[in-house]
Amino acid sequence: MRRRVDWLRGWSLTASALVVGSSLVVLGLLVAETLPVWRHSGVGYLLGTSWFYRAERFGILPMLYGTFAVSAVALTLAAPLALGAALCLAEVLPARLRLGAKVAFELLAAVPSVVYGLLGVLLLRNWIYRLAAPFEPLSGDTLATAGVLLAIMVLPTITTLADDALRGVPGSRRQAARALGLTRAEAAVGVVLPQALPGIAAAILLGLGRALGETIAVLLVVGRQDNQWPESLLSLQPLFAAGQTLTSKLGGSETHLAYGDPLHWGAMLGLAVLLLAVVLTLTVASRGLLERRRA
Repeated sequence: MRRRVDWLRGWSLTASALVVGSSLVVLGLLVAETLPVWRHSGVGYLLGTSWFYRAERFGILPMLYGTFAVSAVALTLAAPLALGAALCLAEVLPARLRLGAKVAFELLAAVPSVVYGLLGVLLLRNWIYRLAAPFEPLSGDTLATAGVLLAIMVLPTITTLADDALRGVPGSRRQAARALGLTRAEAAVGVVLPQALPGIAAAILLGLGRALGETIAVLLVVGRQDNQWPESLLSLQPLFAAGQTLTSKLGGSETHLAYGDPLHWGAMLGLAVLLLAVVLTLTVASRGLLERRRA
C-alpha cells in the first residue's frame, strides 16, 4: 500500500510539473508573438486611443475602457443582489428550500454563455434601448447592455460562492450571538457577515474574472465599435453607445484577418496576454482571500 501511495504521489507531482511547464511554454510563445507590436508601438499600444490595422495603428485604451466599464456595470448590479440572495440562502431558508434554491443557482451558473447571449439579443437589448431613450442611443447594442447581461450571468456564480463563505462560519458564532440577545438578522449582519467577508470578496473577484473573460455573450450585444474613447470617464453617455472589449475584439473576425501579418497578429495576441494577466491576477487574489478565510 505504501508503494502504491508513493507511486501515485510521484505520478501526480510529475503530471503537475508537466501541466505547469506546458502552461509556461504556451505563455512564453504568446509573449514572443507580441514582440513586433511592442517594437512598433511601444507604450502607445497600451495608451493609444485609435485602432486602424490597415494604417498600422494599434491603441487598445478604448477596449480597456469598454472591458472595465462593462465589468463595473455587471458587478454594481450583481454584487448587492448576490449578497442578499446568499444571506437568504444561508441564514433564512430552511434546509429543504435552501437545497432546492442552491441547486437552481448552480444550474443557472452552468448555462452556456451563448444561451445568455441569445436571450440578450432577443429581449435585453430592446429593453435597454427603450430605457436609454434620454441618451439617444443608435441601437440597443451598447456597453450597458453587455454590462446588464454579464450581471445576470455572474449573479449565480457570486451567490453560490458567497453562500459557501457564509455557511463556512461556525455555527457556534451564531449561537453565541443569539445567546447575547441578538436577533437572527442582527447575528447574520453583525457577526456572520464580517466573518465571511474574505470569502465574499473572493466570490466577487471570481465573478469579476468571469465578467472580464466572457466572450460570446458580450460579442452579441456590445456593438463592436472601435475607437470609442469617452470625453469624460465619469459620464454615463458612453455606456449607452456601442463599444468594444478585449474579448469581443478577440472573438470577432479580425483575429482571422490578422493571421499572417506579424504586426497585426502580435497586436491581437497582445490583447490575449493582457486579458490573461488580469484574470490570473484576480484568480490569485481570490485564492489568497480564500486561504485567509480558512486561516
